[in-house]
Amino acid sequence: MHQFRLLLVLLCFLPLYLFSQETATVYGRVTDASDEQPVEFVSVFIKDVGKGVATDESGNFALVVPAGQRLTLGFRRVAYKDASADVLPLKSGARFALDIALAPNQSNMEVIISERRLDETGMVKEKNMAELKLLPTTTGNLESVLPHIALGTNVGTGGELSSQYQVRGGNYDENLVYVNDFEIYRPQLIRAGQQEGLTFPNIDLIRDLSFSSGGFQAKYGDKLSSVLDVKYKRPDSLKASASASLLGASAHLEGSWKPGKTGYRAFRYLLGARYKTTKTLLGSLDVTGEYVPNFSDIQAYLTYDLNRSWQLGAIGNFNRSTYSFQPQSLARAFGLIDYALQLRTAFEGQELDDFTQAMGGLSLTYLPDREKNPFFHKLLASVWRSQENERFDILGYYILGELDENLGSDNFGEIVNILGTGTQHTWVRNYLSADVRNVQYKGGIEFQNDISEEGLTRSHFLQWSAKWQNEAISDKINEWERLDSALYSLPYDTTVLLVRNVLKTKNNLNSDRLSASFQDTWTWRQDGKLEIQTVLGFRGSTGP
Repeated sequence: MHQFRLLLVLLCFLPLYLFSQETATVYGRVTDASDEQPVEFVSVFIKDVGKGVATDESGNFALVVPAGQRLTLGFRRVAYKDASADVLPLKSGARFALDIALAPNQSNMEVIISERRLDETGMVKEKNMAELKLLPTTTGNLESVLPHIALGTNVGTGGELSSQYQVRGGNYDENLVYVNDFEIYRPQLIRAGQQEGLTFPNIDLIRDLSFSSGGFQAKYGDKLSSVLDVKYKRPDSLKASASASLLGASAHLEGSWKPGKTGYRAFRYLLGARYKTTKTLLGSLDVTGEYVPNFSDIQAYLTYDLNRSWQLGAIGNFNRSTYSFQPQSLARAFGLIDYALQLRTAFEGQELDDFTQAMGGLSLTYLPDREKNPFFHKLLASVWRSQENERFDILGYYILGELDENLGSDNFGEIVNILGTGTQHTWVRNYLSADVRNVQYKGGIEFQNDISEEGLTRSHFLQWSAKWQNEAISDKINEWERLDSALYSLPYDTTVLLVRNVLKTKNNLNSDRLSASFQDTWTWRQDGKLEIQTVLGFRGSTGP
């Protein structure tokens, strides 16, 4: 009888024992998205089940969930917007870290959901794009805020019309830029970026960005100075914005269309348009005249979930920049206190430049749901074209004279002695076109190894890529400068008219490049205590 009772007790507790062996733990911290302070008494529960817990005064929670099942967790509290997060199937005994930033009901902020782990090695990551947009800038370009988040980064010397930047003294064209894994090519810019205007990344469309000022991972390209990796939003609802100022205007539209209740087979779209003019700023330059710089672009990023594992993406951009300048006069003084000189110039003619860029790309991503060792494959193809035209025909008549320095004179500050007169004539017809086509394959797999010690995991994340790229560049330069001093053209010749500088070149370049990379990111992590990450990789390329 005693043996029968003992067996009955064991049978009663056996289901509880089995259940305890088939559970996992999701833990994390809930904060306020507006001030990053912890939020207590937030209900954290499994949707469609009802089982849940509440956060403590530090915003922390730990919820036991069934192992081997895909779950949706809900987060709810009075005065905050409800949030939910998908959790992939976890193995028995596993621990999964999840942080949530809840948005107050009265704000326009979004709920932020993130895994708690180290950011990519060597990269500075910025997620709060709303704050970056508030930083004062005359260009409105994303590059102007990079010095605020990364040391060694300086805004370029191309003036108010440029969005170039240098990192650790490198040249402006040695910076890598990616948008959703598409490499973005910077314009060649015949005169080193002075008329670039609008940059490619549209800050209204950005979800987050990563930036490295050196020592970045092998999976990125071959340039040496820096890498800017931008991720665009993945919209779930209809939103729009518009802004305008004396320097330009911008607008964007985002949203999604989901034909079913599952959220898959969803079509998502991001559209942005910008216009900028720096006419007001340029009116204070030494050379007075009529400055008419106009920069505009339109951009779209579209994705469609074919099913739970496959996603199709498309990106497109059209950028048009025109710069018209009709100089009128220039007055510039120099010399000593008791011997001051002034150079005055009157101009005829104008400068007219235009820069047109167009880019289009397609991507296909395969990312299946896997309980163990997740992997992905991604195929990208893009085409980029740039057309740049520079046209100068400017004639300047100058006078170099000595200024009257006598404070009591009626001619104080005026030229009283002409030292020289002359004429300078600049003529330019430069044309540059560039076409870049590429196809790239990227893949990766994470080998996970959970150790029996509670909360201790380690993994190897292997990533590889292969890329083919074709570049076709046509460059034609035709420019000269004539200098006339005291009715003599320099250099002087009694038989022919010579010009001072002449440059005539024509170059055509067509090249094919092959590149490949491989890297292993080894991660050792103990929940809530320590995380170590080491990256080892290499890359190689062939071509000119």
